[in-house]
Amino acid sequence: MNPTPSQVAALVLEATGRGESVHTAVVVDASDSSLVGRRWWVSGDRQGGTLGSAALDRVVARGLAGLFAGRGPTAALSRNFVYEEKGGEATAAVYVEAHHPAPALVIVGAGHIAAPLSRIGAMLGLRVVVLDDREEYATEGRFPDAADVRVIDFRDPFAETPLARQDRVVLVTRGHRFDYECLVKVLRMPEVPCYIGMIGSRRRVRATHEKLLADGLGTSALRRVRAPIGLDLGGQSPTEIALAIAAEIVMLGAGGTGTPLAEKERIVERFFAD
Repeated sequence: MNPTPSQVAALVLEATGRGESVHTAVVVDASDSSLVGRRWWVSGDRQGGTLGSAALDRVVARGLAGLFAGRGPTAALSRNFVYEEKGGEATAAVYVEAHHPAPALVIVGAGHIAAPLSRIGAMLGLRVVVLDDREEYATEGRFPDAADVRVIDFRDPFAETPLARQDRVVLVTRGHRFDYECLVKVLRMPEVPCYIGMIGSRRRVRATHEKLLADGLGTSALRRVRAPIGLDLGGQSPTEIALAIAAEIVMLGAGGTGTPLAEKERIVERFFAD
């Protein structure tokens, strides 16, 4: 069965919503014209449809990693593929797309700050995942905007939550000990997320740095951690603190400085100078 464009689109939305990547392909030209319009997709160990030739399916599958190396999270391109068919060489121009899930905002701790942060993260287009060891806190009812809410064991908090370089991790558990255990797990991952933030007072953050060094993590690991977390907005409520955290995530992701635009542009000063 040849999947329709709408069926492929629905599959992509479903898979990326679960945090999975999908590659899709369609034949746009071929030495065998009967292949034109044939569609195929692959996601992990699942695949469906066909480009009309098992040999062509295999050639395209083998080439996916090289095709998209170094490209953005969602990329598309057309390539000519040569494959063996019926004792001779055949060619096909295939349009291939890579679809990856949105970067994850993994909030470890389902307390008062986590609820507004989950809402803000979803509004920013992040795939929000909330983790906590308390069943009464880690519920979909408390986090309706989250893509996933899980009850976990802090001794291995990310066992079912693989993290990637583009992800953001926020540690706001109910206890500093849990924050530290999760922090060490993240810093020792083969691929460390681009943002790691941990809540805590100046005293607790200093103690964390000393313990990280004592546990064999170098200064480069310490510099990866944003602690105390967030920008200095002056707010004290859970929602205000969540906003400060989200602002720092946006600032670092977009390459901003956090400087008020009124000070940066100095429009009033320039107005009077003119």
